[in-house]
Amino acid sequence: MNPVATEDPVLEVPPRSFWRGLRDLLISAIVVSAIALIVSFISAASAHAQGKGELRIGYQKSASLFVLQKAQGTLEKKLAPLGFGVKWVEFPAGPQLLEGLNVGAVDVGYVGEAPPIFAQAAGAKFVYFGYDPAAPRAEAILVTKDSPIKSVADLKGRKVALNKGSNVHYLLVKQLEKNGLKLSDIQPVYLAPADGRAAFESRNVDAWVIWDPFQAAAEKATGARVLADGTPEVVNNYQYYLGERGFVKNNPKVIDALFADSVEQGIWLKKNLRQAAELALRRYEFNVKPITPAVAADQQRIADTFFALKLIPKPIKVSEAVVTAQP
Repeated sequence: MNPVATEDPVLEVPPRSFWRGLRDLLISAIVVSAIALIVSFISAASAHAQGKGELRIGYQKSASLFVLQKAQGTLEKKLAPLGFGVKWVEFPAGPQLLEGLNVGAVDVGYVGEAPPIFAQAAGAKFVYFGYDPAAPRAEAILVTKDSPIKSVADLKGRKVALNKGSNVHYLLVKQLEKNGLKLSDIQPVYLAPADGRAAFESRNVDAWVIWDPFQAAAEKATGARVLADGTPEVVNNYQYYLGERGFVKNNPKVIDALFADSVEQGIWLKKNLRQAAELALRRYEFNVKPITPAVAADQQRIADTFFALKLIPKPIKVSEAVVTAQP
């Protein structure tokens, strides 16, 4: 008996309208996903600008209250109710920190007087929003304990190591001026702190201009002698809080929390001088305040001095970078 032959099933091709509908559906899905991604990105950026996200702080191990705040975690607690976390970004010195601020790697930072001047002259985008009181003894010209150099005037023709563009650059200029010398009367050797100490200890330079805690460490470890510091009334050596202009403007509560925590931790340091000495911070005065016209004027004098010495390429107006000046 022959098997009954069956017809092959016929594969029905969906109508053209089906494929058109499927294509439209896929396109719609892609568009919706793209829009969602864009909205997510914009929301994240907006949240950061409006005080929701992360405060990125540029700090230095040298002479910064931020070192204590980072260790204690006090700022994180203050910012938590605002929906903000903290990211700590370390820099070797002020000039590098300013570059980080300029390229958007950090939102705020804490540096001395000179780095912001060099940065502003180079077109960096930042604003001053606070300062700590003068600390003229927290930077100095050091010589070895058995050096024949007895006065700043004795530096004439000598090799002097310093970090170019830092606070000590101005200290050296003013101390030389006070003693009838110019920068051209000595041989400046521009070295970062670690290299400066190595050159100092190996006696490849005759003097080293440096700030705390490097200054305190050299005094303790090598018996280095202070030839001169910022006293009496030679330099103020203010420390400044800087920030990206938009961030400072859009996040006043974050800045207020940073001020409050800095003041509290500064008070703690002054009440615990042993720990302050261990951190080599006791020669600093921590009590952050809004920038005043008088402080801005002092910073302007430094800028004018650097321009006159051709250390910066053009004159600058410090007031253009101050957003919270108070009477």
